[in-house]
Amino acid sequence: MDGIINVYKEKGYTSHDVVAKMRGILRMKKIGHTGTLDPEAEGVLPVCLGKGTKLCDLLTDKTKEYRAVLLLGRETDTQDLTGRVLAEQEVERSEEMGQTVTEAVMSFLGPYLQVPPMYSALKVNGKKLYELARAGKEVERQPRPVEILELEIEKLELPRVTMRVMCSKGTYIRTLCHDIGRKAGCGGCMESLVRTRVDRFGIRESLRLSEIERLRDLGELDRYVWPVDAVFAGLPGLVMLPAGDRLVHNGNPFGPEFAEADPKTEEKVPKAGGNVRVYDSKGEFIGIYRYEEKKGRYQPQKIFLGGS
Repeated sequence: MDGIINVYKEKGYTSHDVVAKMRGILRMKKIGHTGTLDPEAEGVLPVCLGKGTKLCDLLTDKTKEYRAVLLLGRETDTQDLTGRVLAEQEVERSEEMGQTVTEAVMSFLGPYLQVPPMYSALKVNGKKLYELARAGKEVERQPRPVEILELEIEKLELPRVTMRVMCSKGTYIRTLCHDIGRKAGCGGCMESLVRTRVDRFGIRESLRLSEIERLRDLGELDRYVWPVDAVFAGLPGLVMLPAGDRLVHNGNPFGPEFAEADPKTEEKVPKAGGNVRVYDSKGEFIGIYRYEEKKGRYQPQKIFLGGS
């Protein structure tokens, strides 16, 4: 089985737990996830199968969308409700405070430098930050550039703020909640988090582990596995002529004379201007190539044929 399953990660599971359970359900070893979700968070976790595991890094880099509830007036060492309370105060339920909070939230729209939390899997000098934090140590962390692409307040009922956040890779929503609380002058932490989208994978189509098991037993699971090339559906396509199959089966470059435009999507062979999907003459997806003007040929970027 090769491709991607859109899994709904439930509370209490780590992303590694989901992979372990999927290995048991599908009775296959080559499975990987596409970016961790905290155990208390839930929502979309695309899981890659077989040849699809080559997509793990690529999907980790994609933009993600979340629905988060920020609890104002409380700061914790983990920046969510699981941690030790460091500071707590009453939040005034007034129109003026609502305006202050709204301005604080919206000030984070766009690029900003975010200091990663101590309770994270990032490494400093070979040690994971959360290991240091559990040992009672705090180390300096360098701020990292992230970007909040979209930010919307869905509900404002102080001391809680429900937000929809679309962000770049590497963004910690816990830290965003913490930073908003600081900006509003009352502190804050994340109360709950649901990931609603990773690239084209949305929460409405996601499957819980129990549903995946049921579909397996019914023999219907194949219908819910996204093929590897679906991730690249926005790219133009090329189909090899039989004489060019040998080249791409070996992962070699090829000239335009060995291919024709994908008759389903293209009128002419695409050249300069980005990557293309490449299929052999029998329609099997080979991988992603890029046309190099100077060499006059397509160069392989990512090959999905064969093993991992």
